[in-house]
Amino acid sequence: MGKVRTVLIKSVSKELINKYPNVFTTDFEKNKKLLDKYLEIDSKHLRNRISGYIVNLLKIREKE
Repeated sequence: MGKVRTVLIKSVSKELINKYPNVFTTDFEKNKKLLDKYLEIDSKHLRNRISGYIVNLLKIREKE
């Protein structure tokens, strides 16, 4: 079974990847810093979840 992610995490992650296609990478730490630049997120937990989901989506796209 996979991890459960909320609609907010999925929608924000997909929107960021589509809006900035060449900015985000499969590096979790780098994506966390980029999220601070592109979004105003007060919660570290939410930022980390979004960053992790972006990494997951990019890895899936690389396999295709």
